[in-house]
Amino acid sequence: MSKPARSPWFWIPTLYLAEGFPNAIVTTIAIVLYKATGISNTKIAFYTGLFYLPWVIKPLWGPAVDILSTRRSWIWSTQLVLGGCLAVLALCVPTQYFFPCSVVSFWLLAFTSATHDIAADGFYMLALSEKQQSFFVGVRNMAFRVANLLVKSPLILLAVALERLTHDVKTAWAAAFGVMAVLFVVFGTYHSLVLPRPIADRWGNAAESLPRFFREFFGTFDSFVRKPNLGRMLLFLLFYRFGEAQLLPLVQPFLLDPRDVGGLGLTEQQFGIVYGTIGVSALIAGGIIGGILISRYGLQRCLWPMVCVMHLPDAVFIYLSWAQPENLKLISACVAVEQFGYGFGFTAYMLYMIYIARGGHQTAHYAICAGLMALGLMVPGMWSGWLQEHLGYHQFFIWVVLATIPGFVVTALVPLDREFGRKL
Repeated sequence: MSKPARSPWFWIPTLYLAEGFPNAIVTTIAIVLYKATGISNTKIAFYTGLFYLPWVIKPLWGPAVDILSTRRSWIWSTQLVLGGCLAVLALCVPTQYFFPCSVVSFWLLAFTSATHDIAADGFYMLALSEKQQSFFVGVRNMAFRVANLLVKSPLILLAVALERLTHDVKTAWAAAFGVMAVLFVVFGTYHSLVLPRPIADRWGNAAESLPRFFREFFGTFDSFVRKPNLGRMLLFLLFYRFGEAQLLPLVQPFLLDPRDVGGLGLTEQQFGIVYGTIGVSALIAGGIIGGILISRYGLQRCLWPMVCVMHLPDAVFIYLSWAQPENLKLISACVAVEQFGYGFGFTAYMLYMIYIARGGHQTAHYAICAGLMALGLMVPGMWSGWLQEHLGYHQFFIWVVLATIPGFVVTALVPLDREFGRKL
């Protein structure tokens, strides 16, 4: 393999683009698609919350990814499978069994994506030094958010353009999913060629026999539960984003819903610009700036500013739901402020998961942390649609701001080394 291909710059951006695309499709496109086809907010919030389940339970097979093969092999092979899942989704959307088939397809996409995430995040820790991990955390977050940008803006705009040509929303989205399927075949082929081969990335010895496999499998969980201060760390993982977890599933319906039911009545094209382009650009900027500051000052010094900047801007939705402004620039500015804060504060969360996963079994331990992160999003998110339909958007967003209080409490309790994340 040529020397330049081993540089992290050759594979970190593309690897986290591939990680971000299916996540954005499941959490964003599913909402837009179901909204366009007349599915209620209650069903949207419930089922899209259910789609998070594979990311929640992925610790159950995280040790198997750690043991049975190299992370490198898992990465490119799951990317090819993701392409197949998207192709199946493209085929089932135009059928008369659209809703149940799409639910199953989105869930399989999420399951495969969760497996890919385990391998990708484990490979990141094995292929980079701790200093490189701190530096590239902003880059990986940027690539992940760029994937969100590309899904929420160009992909939505492509579907809108195809809908105008075909006069059929399902056919338009089927074609868009077909484009994404081809992209993942390209991703899988590319990463099979350019990913480095770190010495630490090897088959576990436990794969040699069934007893060794189970001993290593359960030993992974045993070593995790023995971590010092585990209870406080778990509270942080579950409640740091308690308010944001309820906000995320309803932002898009709020922007798209007509004004007579409390929404802002944006068209899909306006939504793609406001949330997909401006919002995600602000999210990326927040993530990059957050990574730079952590690498300079350390996570401990940055944590409180980050939790404040993440949660306090949620209040912009209280204003938007009360005033229901028609000025697209004003709406875009409010969304940008909230998204910048989310990206800025989420950087701290991502790096803290790396902090918890340090030591042996890094891949599996990080997968456990990511599963708890998904659980902290899934459970509050599943009831948020029901809550919003009973309270209305304005009262719901007031509740969301109140629900950020647990995030401040767990931040005060979290254990953390003073210099972690700092480029010494």
